[in-house]
Amino acid sequence: LAGGSETTRALLDAVSAAERDVLIQSPYCVLTERALETLAGLVKKGVKVRILTNSLAASDNLMASSGYMKQRARLLAAGIELFEFRPDAEVWRALMAKTRPAGAPPPIFAVHAKTLVVDWELVFIGTFNLDPRSAHLNTETGVLVKHHLLAAQVGSAIEADMAPANA
Repeated sequence: LAGGSETTRALLDAVSAAERDVLIQSPYCVLTERALETLAGLVKKGVKVRILTNSLAASDNLMASSGYMKQRARLLAAGIELFEFRPDAEVWRALMAKTRPAGAPPPIFAVHAKTLVVDWELVFIGTFNLDPRSAHLNTETGVLVKHHLLAAQVGSAIEADMAPANA
């Protein structure tokens, strides 16, 4: 169970090559030991590692949230910056003001994107959650592209979701 999928290998290779910055957005954040060691090693080399995931209040998956809560102290101790998405995020309020019909019950609003930006040059968009299931099974897919403009757009969107009014 060291993480056997092609997607896992490609993402670990991409992240391991980071020189300045890694931004990760995932609804679930339960890292494998190898992933945690990789990210902690990057921080030790001076790479800024930031992860945006759902807070317990915004999550639709109690088991994943429980796994994250068990690791949270280790992630912070490793120097990884964590951002937990709020269920009452400002971006949610703005979207609901534009689209929700009067009197309609508010929908659940949470992070569901699975994106990664490395050094504002490389971007991953796919189905890969930051959890053991995605890492161990070859059922996830995505696109990993070196494209400065796309990486900047995705990175800026992640950073907007990391803002204090949202996370």
